Amino acid sequence: MNEMTRIETTLKDWETDQEVRWCPGCGDYAILKAVQRTLPQLGADPKNTVFVSGIGCSSRFPYYMETYGFHTIHGRAPAFATGIKLANPALDVWLVTGDGDGLSIGGNHMMHVLRRNVNMQIMLFNNEIYGLTKGQYSPTSRIGTKSPSTPIGSVDRPANPCAFALGVGARFVARGFDVSKNLPDVLKAAHAHQGAAFIEIFQNCIVYNKDVFNDFAAPKGAEDRQLWLADGEPMLFAGGTKGIALDRDLLELKVVDVTDGDWQSAGVLVHNVKNRSIAHMLVELPFGPFPMALGVIYDDPRPTFEEAVADERARASEGKVPSLAKLLAKGQTWTVAEKARAGEGHPA
Repeated sequence: MNEMTRIETTLKDWETDQEVRWCPGCGDYAILKAVQRTLPQLGADPKNTVFVSGIGCSSRFPYYMETYGFHTIHGRAPAFATGIKLANPALDVWLVTGDGDGLSIGGNHMMHVLRRNVNMQIMLFNNEIYGLTKGQYSPTSRIGTKSPSTPIGSVDRPANPCAFALGVGARFVARGFDVSKNLPDVLKAAHAHQGAAFIEIFQNCIVYNKDVFNDFAAPKGAEDRQLWLADGEPMLFAGGTKGIALDRDLLELKVVDVTDGDWQSAGVLVHNVKNRSIAHMLVELPFGPFPMALGVIYDDPRPTFEEAVADERARASEGKVPSLAKLLAKGQTWTVAEKARAGEGHPA
C-alpha cells in the first residue's frame, strides 16, 4: 500500500461543493461514488491525495474530489502526474483519463508513465467514443461505429487498453465497469500495488454510445458473461458451470463445461496474477465466445521510477557539499580583471 498515515474519513469528506455536471445517467457518476466510497476504506487523507486529469468528460473528476487536483491539457495528464510524484513521492496520486484522452493524443505519454512504473493509480474510463466533443469515434470504438466523424461506420480496428498496458510493460492491469459492485475491490487492489496501476473502467455514455457494454455489464442478467478473476481461485463463470482452460495443443484459452462443481477434472485454470503470458491471453479474449475478463488480471510489482530517481540523486550527491556559487562558476566561466574592464587588457 502507498506509504501514508491512515486517518478516519467518510464519503462526505471527499465530496466538494461543486455541482456534479455530467449527462443524466452517465456512468461517470457511479465511478465517482465508487472512488469516494473506497478512499475512506483505505484510510486515505484528502490533504495527501491528488487527482490529475487531461481533457474529456472523465477529466472533470478533480472538481468533484475534495483533494488537491489538476485539470491539465489534452493527453498530458501522465506527464503532470509524473512531475507531481517526483516532486513529492509521499503524495497519493490518481490519474483520471478517457479512451480518447489517454490513448489518442495521450498514447505516447501513457506509454511512458507505464513503462517507467511511476507509483500512481491510473483510471481509464472507456466508453468507446468521444463524449465531450459530441460523439466522434475514438481509438477504442468498434468496427462499424457510426459517428459524426464516421457516418458510414468506422473501419479502424480498435485499440485494446489492457493489451496496450501489458505491451508497454505495465506491472498492474485490471478491469471493471461503472456500476459493478466489485469496482471498489479493484480500486483497493490498484492502490495496494507499488507502481503504476492501470485500471480500464468500462463506462456507459448515455448520449453517444448508449448501452454498448450491456452484453456483459447490464445491471441485471449479464452476470453469466463476466469472468471475475481472483488470485489463487479457479477461472469460473456462469455460476460455476463454465470455466476457462488452456488448450495445450494450440496454446490458447478455451471455454469448458464444469459438472457438479468438479472444475479440476474439467482442466479449469487457477488464476495467478503474476503469470504475464496468461494475462496477455485473458485481455485478448474475444467477447461472445468468451466472457469478459474482469478484476485484477496482472499484478507483479517491481521497483518504482521515483525510487530509482531518489537513489540516483542520493548517489550523485554522496560526500558533496551543496554550493550554489560553485555550481554557477562551473564550466566555461572566467573572471574579468580590473585592467580588462578599463580597456587595458583582455580577460584571462
